[in-house]
Amino acid sequence: MTLQELKYIVTVAHERHFGRAAKACFVSQPALSAAVRKLEDELGVVLFDRDTPTVTVTPLGHAIVAQAQRVLDAAGEVHKLARAAQDPLAVPFGLGLIYTICPYLLPHWVPEIQALAPHLPLLMQEGLTAQLVERLNNGELDAIVVAEPFAEPGIETQPLYEETLLAAAPLGHPWANADVVTPEMLMRETVLLLTPGNCFRDQVLQACPDLNREVQTDSALVHALRNSSLTTIRHMVMAGVGVTVLPATAVSPGDHQHLVLRPLAPTQHRRVVLAWRRASARPKVLELLQQALDQALAHGRMPSAHRS
Repeated sequence: MTLQELKYIVTVAHERHFGRAAKACFVSQPALSAAVRKLEDELGVVLFDRDTPTVTVTPLGHAIVAQAQRVLDAAGEVHKLARAAQDPLAVPFGLGLIYTICPYLLPHWVPEIQALAPHLPLLMQEGLTAQLVERLNNGELDAIVVAEPFAEPGIETQPLYEETLLAAAPLGHPWANADVVTPEMLMRETVLLLTPGNCFRDQVLQACPDLNREVQTDSALVHALRNSSLTTIRHMVMAGVGVTVLPATAVSPGDHQHLVLRPLAPTQHRRVVLAWRRASARPKVLELLQQALDQALAHGRMPSAHRS
């Protein structure tokens, strides 16, 4: 059994056709077919049903192909680690960010990263925390940017920055006459929240637990309307649909012309951290990412964020 043979069966399973698989692997179809048959004979199993118009994977073949993919991924990680040891900044670095951080951090962070390491191939993805953790653990990502609370076995973190949470309401709202917004004041409003699975939604509910119960109060019926984008929610607030809570970095200077923005009381903060797998850390790149962020903060690119 060789890595090349494992690559062949994974490609056949993906293409569902021996000819297309051979083309993808840059070999002749007879050579690929012979290699697949040799592996089947060695294992004593049939991986593919060849009697159908398109090649289908047998039930046992699915399990073996999945394991073959894991072996190929692990072999790729070995090569990646070796290349990184020779030149840590020449190997692609996968960076994942949660939705409520990515659009507000990257425009300020990436220019500083490029200035420090112009040849670093940086591959970026957005996702929910659980999705990013899965991609980090399977090696698809090298590091992720998430918000606390965050604790996962085998994953280390370091703080990047902190920011305050702000209550947002449409212009003309009574909050314009208040210095701060309390949980009791939020309970009197229709509060627009992100969908379940967003850690920022959880933090807002932690700051005001009664919102999670959507109970009938003496003053008003509390509604929790759900959406998947802070940008969409912000525009809904501008339109007078309700109020919300935003991280300070998500607020642009122009928002003050369209929204009433007030800090929560008691003051609430969000800490943003960089996380990576302990077993496959790339310290040179991690150090560079922190340096780039420090420069972004020092240059005033993110005035609403500060070092932890």
